[in-house]
Amino acid sequence: MPLEILLVLVVGGIAGVTLLLHLTGRSRLHELTPKTAQDQWLRHFPNDSIIDVTVATDGHAALVRIETGAGLLWSFGADTVARHLLDFDRIDHPQGFEVQFHDFSTPRVVIHLDETERRHWQHLMEPA
Repeated sequence: MPLEILLVLVVGGIAGVTLLLHLTGRSRLHELTPKTAQDQWLRHFPNDSIIDVTVATDGHAALVRIETGAGLLWSFGADTVARHLLDFDRIDHPQGFEVQFHDFSTPRVVIHLDETERRHWQHLMEPA
């Protein structure tokens, strides 16, 4: 098979799968509520004891307080990502703030917060 035809088939297949996923709603960001955020956190870290969950107004991120500190949960497509807040930098961002993890698997995430939420989350994220 000529390379040009193979290239068209591969690109067309990838585009078709992407379109199908988008049309079936699989590309929407996961919406978090306090209950779903708690469930998702326990899916990632089943041995943690959750004290409190604070969900961002947009529903795409949650700050989870656990016995050993705090953690951040955020939507990543139809799934979620969770990280303990152990070794990170918090940087002000026009849309909220950016959390830079010192971990190659999750380098950074921008959390969308209004001014009131930003102050509250900043207070909750401070080490004890």
